[in-house]
Amino acid sequence: MAFLKSMDISASALSAQRVRMDVIAENLANITTTRTANGQPYRRRYVVFQQREDEVSFSSLLDRAQARSNGSGVRVSEIREDESPFKLDYNPEHPDANAEGYVQMPNVDLAVEMIDMMAATRSYEANVTAMNAIKSMATKALEI
Repeated sequence: MAFLKSMDISASALSAQRVRMDVIAENLANITTTRTANGQPYRRRYVVFQQREDEVSFSSLLDRAQARSNGSGVRVSEIREDESPFKLDYNPEHPDANAEGYVQMPNVDLAVEMIDMMAATRSYEANVTAMNAIKSMATKALEI
C-alpha cells in the first residue's frame, strides 16, 4: 500500500527532526559552559541528514522503479561539532580567564539556535500534517 510508504517517510522525518531539536536544546543548555570534560568550552553541535535507503532486494527495486521514487525518507547520518572559533569575553574574575582576563565562551549563538529550532519545529509540524492527511485519505478509502 502506497499510503503506508508515505507514512513511513513522514515518520522518518519526524524522528530526524526530533533528534535535531534535541541537539539544539543541548546547545542552548550549554550556551555558558566554559569547561567540559576535555577542558575546553562547549562546542556547538549540529545534525547532518541523509536520504534513507531501503533494503536492496528485487521487489524493493521494482517498487521504486514503478513509483518513480528514488527516496524513502530521511535519517540522521551524524552529529558534527561546529569548528568555528570560540567567543572571547572579558571577565578577569572568572576562574577560566586567561592571563589577559579573557574567557573562551562556547561558539553557540542564541539567535542561530532559535532560528534552527523554529525551522525544525515547522518541519515537524508539516510532517505531522502530512501524516494526518494520509490517515484521513486512508479512512475515506476504507469508507468507499
